[in-house]
Amino acid sequence: MNIEQLSKRLDAVYQYIPIQAVLADIGSDHAYLPCYAVQTGRAVRAIAGEVAEGPFQSALNQVIEADLSTKIDVRKGDGLAVISPGEVNCITIAGMGGALITRILEEGKDKLTEQTRLILQPNIGGNQVRKWLERNGWTIVNENILEEDEHIYEIICADFLKEKNERLTELEILMGPFLIKEKNQAFRQKWQGEKEQLVRVLQSLNLAKPSEETNEKKERIRHEINLIEEGLRQ
Repeated sequence: MNIEQLSKRLDAVYQYIPIQAVLADIGSDHAYLPCYAVQTGRAVRAIAGEVAEGPFQSALNQVIEADLSTKIDVRKGDGLAVISPGEVNCITIAGMGGALITRILEEGKDKLTEQTRLILQPNIGGNQVRKWLERNGWTIVNENILEEDEHIYEIICADFLKEKNERLTELEILMGPFLIKEKNQAFRQKWQGEKEQLVRVLQSLNLAKPSEETNEKKERIRHEINLIEEGLRQ
């Protein structure tokens, strides 16, 4: 069985997988991404990692059905615990929150080498992912943002570059250095929505009883609204 096509979200992740990759897809679910990457020749072999029994079995069944058991190893374990240092040169982590992605990367730092490409698709908290990447010596080399089924997804592609770029600004951490430059429709839609939500929270706080905590929260929200407006304006 061939997987004829991926969802828009997974296809956007797939586009950043280097040719001849040895891929680890963490939180692989049905293993669609590694199966497709191997079937198309983008990856020479792959590991599909899952921590929960149900998704692990789904991934295993998909790999068997696709007749790819000799090229894709389905492993059960938490995060990067399913791989050895240097075993792969590309890691994809898609469909999780930014906090969980950063935890997986932090706990599995010893599995990452300077040859590893990271392709990360946080459902929320892209700023947390960018902060972790910068703090740990990774450089964002490309990004994408798209809408699918009324959800907006960001994809962050990072390499370990010995020649470091300039540090990301607060605005680039929040909104993405490549995404700010392109400002496609999905980007504008996401951040206009985020701004409107923050404005509603601020209006609600303005009605609350004044306190030091409330004032600090209002200040933080105003600052973020200003950042978003700057990002949309640039």
